[in-house]
Amino acid sequence: MGKIASALTIAGTDPTGGAGIQADLKTFQELEVFGMSVQTSAVAQNTQGVKAVHDLPIDFIEQQLKAVIEDIKPNAIKTGMISTIEMMELIATYVAKFDTPYVIDPVMVATSGDALMDESSRKVIRDVLVPKATVVTPNIPEAEILVDFSIKGLDAMKKAAKVIVDELGATAAVVKGGHLEGKAIDIFYDGSFHLLEADRFETKHTHGTGCTFSAAITAELAKGKTILEAVQLGKTFITDAIRYPLNIGKGNGPTNHWGYRLQRLPNEGGK
Repeated sequence: MGKIASALTIAGTDPTGGAGIQADLKTFQELEVFGMSVQTSAVAQNTQGVKAVHDLPIDFIEQQLKAVIEDIKPNAIKTGMISTIEMMELIATYVAKFDTPYVIDPVMVATSGDALMDESSRKVIRDVLVPKATVVTPNIPEAEILVDFSIKGLDAMKKAAKVIVDELGATAAVVKGGHLEGKAIDIFYDGSFHLLEADRFETKHTHGTGCTFSAAITAELAKGKTILEAVQLGKTFITDAIRYPLNIGKGNGPTNHWGYRLQRLPNEGGK
């Protein structure tokens, strides 16, 4: 077996497995990348919402990061839920030490609508972490927080992506259009624009979509793909994960992390 690519997720948990670190590791595995994780917060959540959040002590988060960096250097990193300024500043230091592609999923609000980041932390993620990012993947509400203006359509999405790159300092941005109507269109910008378009599926089973999409991008960057190639694969992966729902959970159920692989197995697609 040849050298395997590795990816590190730094995020919170989901004990029901649809979002957070659990979703990231499932995605890495499906895309044949060795997954590692550093836990920032223990989150008591399920498909119906967030029940409680326990932030881990900052010194223990750093011990986890040190344990990774002294043993297995990841080929790419992603961050999800980072709920405090102290965590962000620590992670910014280690992202610089890893010196590898870095994906930010700016997790601020859960699919259920529950807030996962306080207001003071939102400014720090914009000023401290976004400038270090290879790609940032906000949905429309998250993008509105990052750029501080309302987003109602594709033109505003393009403007937001441009601000995240040209003014906030990210290398690339994907502003996701899942909150709009019609086709599921995302805007990619890295100095030039690309529209990523897919069919929209009427389903409530969208828990963990942001985590899964950004994890797929991270996995492909770990394998040496270009940013655009990684984002295009991520779009295909999350589209298939939504296309074939698992229909589990009493609320907004999880996406199907097997969907991408099943779509490509002979006589298995769509089952």
